[in-house]
Amino acid sequence: MRRILIVGAGQAGLQLALCLQAEGYEVTVMSARTPEEIRAGRIMSTQCVFWPQLQIERDHGLNLWEDRTPRIVAQRVTVAGPPGERALQTLGRWDDFAQSVDQRVKMAGWLELFEQRGGNAVYHSVMTSDLEGLSALYDLTVVAAGKGELVELFDRDASRSPYDRPQRKLSCIYLHGMTPWPGHPEPHVRITATPGVGELFFMPGYTHTGACDILLWEAVPGGPFDVWDDRPGPAGHLARTLDMMRRFVPWEYERTVDAQPTDARCTLYGGYAPVVRHPVGTLSPTAHVLGMADVVVANDPVTGQGSNNAVRCAEIYLRSILERGDRPFDPAWMQRTFDAYWEYARHPTAYTNMMLGPLPEHVQKVLATASRNERVAYRFAHGYANPADFSNWLLDPVKTEEFLASVT
Repeated sequence: MRRILIVGAGQAGLQLALCLQAEGYEVTVMSARTPEEIRAGRIMSTQCVFWPQLQIERDHGLNLWEDRTPRIVAQRVTVAGPPGERALQTLGRWDDFAQSVDQRVKMAGWLELFEQRGGNAVYHSVMTSDLEGLSALYDLTVVAAGKGELVELFDRDASRSPYDRPQRKLSCIYLHGMTPWPGHPEPHVRITATPGVGELFFMPGYTHTGACDILLWEAVPGGPFDVWDDRPGPAGHLARTLDMMRRFVPWEYERTVDAQPTDARCTLYGGYAPVVRHPVGTLSPTAHVLGMADVVVANDPVTGQGSNNAVRCAEIYLRSILERGDRPFDPAWMQRTFDAYWEYARHPTAYTNMMLGPLPEHVQKVLATASRNERVAYRFAHGYANPADFSNWLLDPVKTEEFLASVT
């Protein structure tokens, strides 16, 4: 029986651990926090998992909260110009629903499931100095902890990382009590983009206190949305959110004015430079570890791809491990395994990096056309769940013009 060590207990690490466990592998997960500590901790993300990735979870029996989580069926995009006024708006329906489960709920539940099934969970933080001794005990060590010193094992790939500093400052809050969009009560994602200033995202989700409403501010550094350095608590965050909405996004203020924070730890602040790293970490000439998910490809959440990348990465790594059989997990195999993942991840990475800069003229034209053409609105929304399709049209201005000409 092959022995696998996974360092990190997020979407990718736990999904891979549970799937390998189901295939008869002896798996150890190292987590810095227990399930109880995760549940009682601060929110960790604004995850929105689209239907192709939900199906992967479903196929492995990991969709434990599907029956109680709102089913998100569409995506509304509003472009503000000037701030506080709507220049245009699109609505694209999806082929199937997406869902957002608070990672405090999901990761705690998956950790408990892993242990219930006989998995070995070790609750202890891991330093780089610990890894060489640990990795000697296992056939393969996978690093799935996207924060902390372990990521320094993996060198930045400058050829795939155009930014060397954060392009957005992030602030998030989970709420109860927002009201539905007039005339469209079905759960849907809403994105308001204010060019040169930033974005406000809304999505329905599920947390430990039930269905909730998630708001994420993406602020261009130094701009009017960049007001979160003092990291206020939930009440202060909500008060500031309402003030900003009143000035910049009044159509969302109307939906939010009676809302309340879900709990005492329902806010999150941060920001990071989008990055792609080389996947093989070298501990010694004979000891190597494999990075996965956010460790090797970290996209800004402006396009909602992080959790979806993690699901795909775990699935691709699972297939590669199973196909390897009894052969050694050497650096060449590690690189090939990452390359298979990059074949997927390169598409959302390219789209996300494009959307972090000034909104390209051809994308502005797409959104303007989508506001009055359902086929364009559908294809734009479809790409969020199937980002490879963006490479067929939206990432290339010439192909974009060809597509728009074909439907208009």
